[in-house]
Amino acid sequence: MIRPLTVKRNEVILGSGVGEDCGAVVCGPDEVLVMSTDPITGTAIDIGHLACDITANDLASAGAEPVGVLLTVMLPPQTTEDTLQEIMKEINVSCERLHMAVIGGHTEVTDAVTRPVVSVTGVGKVRRDSMIETSGAKPDMDLVVTKYIGLEGTSIIAAEKKEELLQKFPEEFVENAISFKNMISVVQDGLIAAGAGAVAMHDVTEGGIFGALWEMGEASGVGLSVDIERIPIRQETVEICDYFDIDPYCLISSGSMLIAAERGDRIVDALEEKGISASIIGRTNDTRDRVVHYDGQTRFLEPPAADEFHKVLG
Repeated sequence: MIRPLTVKRNEVILGSGVGEDCGAVVCGPDEVLVMSTDPITGTAIDIGHLACDITANDLASAGAEPVGVLLTVMLPPQTTEDTLQEIMKEINVSCERLHMAVIGGHTEVTDAVTRPVVSVTGVGKVRRDSMIETSGAKPDMDLVVTKYIGLEGTSIIAAEKKEELLQKFPEEFVENAISFKNMISVVQDGLIAAGAGAVAMHDVTEGGIFGALWEMGEASGVGLSVDIERIPIRQETVEICDYFDIDPYCLISSGSMLIAAERGDRIVDALEEKGISASIIGRTNDTRDRVVHYDGQTRFLEPPAADEFHKVLG
C-alpha cells in the first residue's frame, strides 16, 4: 500500500519500500533530529490526516521542520482493502501539504484492535541553537495561544455524533464544526513563533488548554496567571460542549499552540501577518501557582486528567 505515497525529501536516504526494515535520515552538521510519537485511537474518521498533522504539530513545538513519519497501521480482521487505501490516501494528502516523507512503517491485521489504529513516529530537524523546549518559559513572560482552543475535539465529536447533533443544531452549524479539522495543523504557527522570539512552546492536545498550561508551568518551574476571557474559542465549540456537558477548556485542542515569550505582542504580530490569529492570554510569574481567573473567581489548575473528549466517545 505504498503506491499512494508521493513525497520525497533529500534528507531521507532510505525510505519506505516493500521488504525494507528501516529508514534512514541524514541532516547537516549544525542540525539535530527531533522525534515525537503518538497513537491515534479516539476515532477512525480522518485518521490518516490526524496521524500526520498531530505528529507534525509536536515537532513544530520544538521549532523543528517536519521531515517525515514512520507509521504502524493496525486494522481489525473485518477491514477491507478500500479502508486501507483510504487511510494511505489521507496520509499522503497531509504529507504533501506538510512536505513530509513516509520514511517507513508496518501494516498489520489483528484482532487486538476493534477499529483502525495508527501509531506515528515523526522526525524533524532544527538548528542546534534554535531548538525550543516546553521547559523554556521564565517568570514575567507573556503567554500566547494561536487560533482557537478545542478545534480538534469539536471536529471529531461533530463528525462522530453528526446525526445526533443535527437533531439540535442547523446543518450548517454542524458542518462548520466538522470543518475545524482543516485548522488543526500548527506547523506554521510554531515555525513563525520560533522566528519571532518564542522561548517555550507546547502543542495543546490531551487535557486541553488547561492541561497545556499546567504542563508548561510544571516543565518550566514557573507559575502563571491567565484570564479565561482572553482564551480564544469558537461558538461551535461552546455550544457543542454545553450540549454534551463537557468542559471546552479541558478538551483536546490540536490546532492551537501555547507559546511563552518576552514580547508576546511580537509573536501575535508575526502570526497575524501570515493570517494566523493569536491572543495573549496571561503571563508567567515566579510563584508555583497556576491559576485561571473568571467571573471574579480563581481556579487553580491541576495535572491534566482524562480528556473531556472521552466522556462523549468513550
